[in-house]
Amino acid sequence: MRLLLDTHVLMWWQFDTPQLRNEVKSAIRDAEIVYVSAASAWEADIKRKLGKLSFPGAFVNVLTENDFTELPVTMRHAAATLALPLYHRDPFDRMLVAQAIVEGCTLVTSDDALAAYGIEMLVAS
Repeated sequence: MRLLLDTHVLMWWQFDTPQLRNEVKSAIRDAEIVYVSAASAWEADIKRKLGKLSFPGAFVNVLTENDFTELPVTMRHAAATLALPLYHRDPFDRMLVAQAIVEGCTLVTSDDALAAYGIEMLVAS
């Protein structure tokens, strides 16, 4: 299975929070590949600067420590966001949906609103 982690799921994983279901933890451990979007790093750094999120060190260290794979934002991903209906207005979440579609990944999230896009999802909480 190819997984793409939503930003909050990555944080839950990193800090081993109880919000992340055990089945999801197992899926992450057993996945063929676990992607983390560059959009998530961007989102996390913005939230960090606004004081809405706290994590030690560089965001990229989370990927290295967990053997996750960085998923850059490409022109194909950006173009795919244009085809998405405005079910969800958060540009970071829309980018994750587009990346999941383009890359054929299951999006791991607890954001129920993203189900409206009909993508493959794994509910994190």
